[in-house]
Amino acid sequence: MIVIGTDPHKSKHVFVAVEARSGEYLTELEIEVSDTGFRRLEGWIEELKGKRVFAIEDCRQVSGSLERFLLKRSERIARVAPKHMANSRRTLSERGKSDPIDALAVARAALREGIENLPPARLDPQAEEIKLLVDHRDDLVQERTRIQNRLRWHIHDLWPGFEIPLGNLDRSKGLERLARKLNRAPKKARVRVCLQQVRRLRAISREESQLENEIRPLVQTRAPELLELPGCGVLTAAKLIGETSGAKFASEAKFARMAGLAPIPASSGKTERFRLDRGGNRQLNCAIHRIAVTQGRYFEPARIYLAKKQAEGKSRKEAIRCLKRQLVRPVLRCLNCYSEAMEAA
Repeated sequence: MIVIGTDPHKSKHVFVAVEARSGEYLTELEIEVSDTGFRRLEGWIEELKGKRVFAIEDCRQVSGSLERFLLKRSERIARVAPKHMANSRRTLSERGKSDPIDALAVARAALREGIENLPPARLDPQAEEIKLLVDHRDDLVQERTRIQNRLRWHIHDLWPGFEIPLGNLDRSKGLERLARKLNRAPKKARVRVCLQQVRRLRAISREESQLENEIRPLVQTRAPELLELPGCGVLTAAKLIGETSGAKFASEAKFARMAGLAPIPASSGKTERFRLDRGGNRQLNCAIHRIAVTQGRYFEPARIYLAKKQAEGKSRKEAIRCLKRQLVRPVLRCLNCYSEAMEAA
């Protein structure tokens, strides 16, 4: 089998083909990101004999058009996280850094990690649409938080004794009360800035609400089973769908490893222990964490499980981690239901 390491850029892509068994360099290609460049890539691919897999550095902002082109040709794609590149570059005989060196490092990293253990890329327009909407909403939430923090400092400077209750800046009524208070104050520069920030917060809240209303029917169509899972709301389900992009995992252990939910062995000699995995897809990890925390508050079986783990001597955080690992099975089952239905269709 041939592994084709790919270093994607905004204006060009660089490919290096290596032999899967030995990691031996075979050939390379550099193309422009254009129809002409993709036609050159198509001819180059046809010259490569035998099975092949494209290992693409996971930079989806610049590799989206390439992935869509390859998937339409039924090419196999594995996404390689950028963090795997450092060790590969150190082991290369050629020193320095260039696009072909980076592409070769991607291929070697894919071989070292194992092609089967890397998340595949799939052509799932609905999942891609959900991911775009969820990511845009996350950006809006971050912008709202930043504006709220600045607004609180401005208010403190204007009225040191005035306290804004926690969460009031997320609600329209709280923003209305603050706007009335600001309108009664002398129209100095700080007051005018605060009024502009209040207007921006109102606009962001409206945009966020519209996005959630747009995401809900997409999730209900894509994976209604996820919404039936206790503790999994629309936004959490959308995050799970967007981050997996229609991929079907061979086992729950591989899904747990991808999400950073499987403990890592850290034993030595007679000492046997495991440590927390701080790697993996942190967005997936965060989504399952929200489900676990919500179930720990309101879902009786989860509360009993957490109490049992804490009775065994684990802290609340450790018990939550155990619950997250247990949630891998039902979450993966819900995600695979749609993939199986699409394959059957």
